[in-house]
Amino acid sequence: MTLTQLRYVITVANSSSMNEAARTLFISQPSLSTAVKELEEEIGVELFRRTNRGICVTPEGEEFLGYARQVVEQYALIESKYVSKEQTKKKFSVSMQHYTFAVSAFVQLVKQFGMDEYEFAVHETRTYDVISDVRNFKSEIGILYINDFNRNVLTKLFHESGLEFHPILECSIYVYMWKGHPLADREIVTLEDLREYPCLSFEQGTYNSFYFAEEVLSTYEYKRLIKADDRATLLNLMVGLNGYTLCSGIICEELNGSDYCAVKLDSEEIMTIGYLARKGVTISPLGQKYLEEISKYKDRVLR
Repeated sequence: MTLTQLRYVITVANSSSMNEAARTLFISQPSLSTAVKELEEEIGVELFRRTNRGICVTPEGEEFLGYARQVVEQYALIESKYVSKEQTKKKFSVSMQHYTFAVSAFVQLVKQFGMDEYEFAVHETRTYDVISDVRNFKSEIGILYINDFNRNVLTKLFHESGLEFHPILECSIYVYMWKGHPLADREIVTLEDLREYPCLSFEQGTYNSFYFAEEVLSTYEYKRLIKADDRATLLNLMVGLNGYTLCSGIICEELNGSDYCAVKLDSEEIMTIGYLARKGVTISPLGQKYLEEISKYKDRVLR
């Protein structure tokens, strides 16, 4: 196995076909195919499936590519520092479910360290992608929740992916809505109270199992349900349609503004929000500082 082969398979994974990858690498298509085939034979893993429509990465290939990207990136850092003598930036990336407080903690991290010496990335994304990003080294840390309903399924997936889940905080379930909602002044609401209002849920794409839902009580038969892809759209739907979503109850007015509120849901459900990290891998100083920032939100959990 060579560094060149690793670069080849990464380029192939980022392309739609062998021909496109070969053009990008400035080599012939037969030479590229031979190099990839030799690597697959050496490691005993099929990295790509060839179809009439092009190529796609196998599940085993996704795992291998995660390690391959890390090796190539680490080599590039060594080369730039000790060969090219370049000043390289330290990197930190986090993936998360749609939690405003997790974004707020990221903002505080960037403010403290600045961007002159550091390169930051934040991915607010779907549940399965949070897991995949950490597994494939795209992100060092993933922020998501587990509860009694999804615990066994997600814990099994974490284990199979070589990941560990670490709790940060526990919270009850709240209904997040705009302050003009007819139920906004209530101290507590029931699902029956909410029946005539649209429940807003984050779209999970291909992996849309109830276990991957970002909102608890995902198996409840909502009379009106709207799925959306991003947090800004959900906020607009709250105002335009008197919609609501279920959340942790941690309010971040500094990012979402002061037009929204959280009302306690009449439910005994508890959600545990925590972070995912690769098993046996030490969290970087930037990662540790980010976890310190997000842990501060324990004091802002509504009771």
